[in-house]
Amino acid sequence: MKKKFLVWMLLFAIIWGNIPLSSYADETDGLGTEEETRATISNLEKESKETKDAIKQLQGEKEQTKSNVKNLQDQSSALQSTINGYSNKLNTIDSEISATEEKLAVVSAEIVELDKQLQEARQEEKERYELLKLRMQSTYENGGSKGLLRLMLESGTMKELLTKFEYINAIVAYDKRKISELKAIQDDIEAKSAVVEQKEAELDAYQSQLDEKHDEIAGLTSVVKGQLNTTNSSLSSEKTKLDDYDKKLAELDKKMKALEAKTAAAQAALAQQIAERLARTKEDTSGSYSASDNELIWLAATIQAESDGESYTGKLGVGSVIMNRVKSSAFPNDVISVITQPNQFAPYRSGKVEFIIANGPNSTCIRAAQEVLAGARVGDYLFFMTQKWADYYRISEYTMIGNHAFFYRWQTKEAPPEEAAEAESENHEEEAPAQEQQEEPQEEEQEEEHHDEEDDEEDDEEDHDDDDDDD
Repeated sequence: MKKKFLVWMLLFAIIWGNIPLSSYADETDGLGTEEETRATISNLEKESKETKDAIKQLQGEKEQTKSNVKNLQDQSSALQSTINGYSNKLNTIDSEISATEEKLAVVSAEIVELDKQLQEARQEEKERYELLKLRMQSTYENGGSKGLLRLMLESGTMKELLTKFEYINAIVAYDKRKISELKAIQDDIEAKSAVVEQKEAELDAYQSQLDEKHDEIAGLTSVVKGQLNTTNSSLSSEKTKLDDYDKKLAELDKKMKALEAKTAAAQAALAQQIAERLARTKEDTSGSYSASDNELIWLAATIQAESDGESYTGKLGVGSVIMNRVKSSAFPNDVISVITQPNQFAPYRSGKVEFIIANGPNSTCIRAAQEVLAGARVGDYLFFMTQKWADYYRISEYTMIGNHAFFYRWQTKEAPPEEAAEAESENHEEEAPAQEQQEEPQEEEQEEEHHDEEDDEEDDEEDHDDDDDDD
C-alpha cells in the first residue's frame, strides 16, 4: 500500500540531501508506463540483491580475515613468549658459563701454585740428596766406616767420644728425616694436583656442555625468530586485507544507498502512476476467490499479524484490503504475492507472518479469511494504517474501523504553509516510517534483514500501526 508514503520517503531523502533533485527528475522522467516502471523497480531490486549478496560475502570474508588476524596475533604472542623464554635460558647459561670460567680461573691458579710448590719441594729434595751424597762421598774418601771409627777413637775422652757419636747420628737422622719429609710433601702436592686437575677437567667438561646448550638454544631462537618474522608478515598482510574490506564495504554501502534512493524514486513514480490511474476509474474488486489451502493459511496469518488486537470487523477490514488488492489490476493477482510484495506488509518483512504460519493461525482469523475469500468485504479499501499516520500524511478521506484508518485512494489535504514548514523541521529531527522502511540492517543485523524499527513501533502499539498498507 504506501504509494503516497513512498512519495514522502523520496521527499524525505531529498530534504536530507541523499538524492539530488535533478537525480529524482532523471529517474522518474524516463520511467514511462507502469510496466516500464515495474521493470525498472525489478531491475533495481535485482541489483540491490546482488549488492547485498556481495556485502554479505565480503562481510563473511572480513570475519574470516578477522579470525585469521586473531590466530596470527596469538601465534605471534606465543612465538614471542618462546623467544623470551629462550632469551632467559641463554642469560642463565651465560651466567653459569661466566661462573664456571671464574671457577676455572681459580682452579688454574691453584694448579699453578701447587706446581710451583711441587717444583720447589723437588728442588729441595734434590739439594738434600746432593748434600747427602757429598757427605757420603767425603766419608768414603776418608776411609768410610773405618774413617768414622778412627774419628771416634781419636776422641780424648769418653765424653768427646759420645758427643761425636751423637753428632754423627744426628746428622744422619736429620738427612733421613728431611728426605722423608720432602717425599711426603711431594706426595701431598701430587695428590692435591691430581684433585685440582680432576676438578679442572670436570669444569672443562661442564663448560663444554654449557657451550653446546648455549649453541642449541641460540639455534632454536634463530628458528623461532624466523617463524615470528613470517607470522608478523602474514599478520601485516591480513590487516591490510581488513583495510581493503572496509574500503570495499564502504563503496558497496554507498552503492546500496544509491540503489535504495533510485528504488524509492521508482516506487514513488509507480505509486503516482497507480494513483492517477485509480483516480480516473474505480475498479470492481468484489467477488470470491478460489484459494488454495496454503493461500488460506497465509491470509489468516497476515490478518492475525496485522489485527490480532482488533475486533472481528477490523480483521475483516484487513482481509478486505488484501483481497481487494488481489482483485485490483494495480497489484499482484494472488494472495501470497500481494502479501509478499516488496516493501508492503511489515509483519511479513519482520518474519511474524511466517512465525504464525509455523504455529498455525487462530480459528477467528481463519474464519475471517474464509469469509473474505468467499466474497465478503467491509469496503473497497486498498490501503490502511493507524489514524496517527493517516493524519500525519494528511489523508483526506478515510474510514476508521477500530484502530485502523481504511481508504481507497491516497489523496492528501494540502498543509497550511506554517504547518508544512514545521513538518519539514520535524522531519529533520526524527525519521518517519518510510525512511525506516528503506534502511536495511548491516553486518550482524543482516540475519534479520527483514526487521526494521517501524516493526518494533507497530508491536508496541499492539499491531495497530501498519505501514505496509500505504503504498
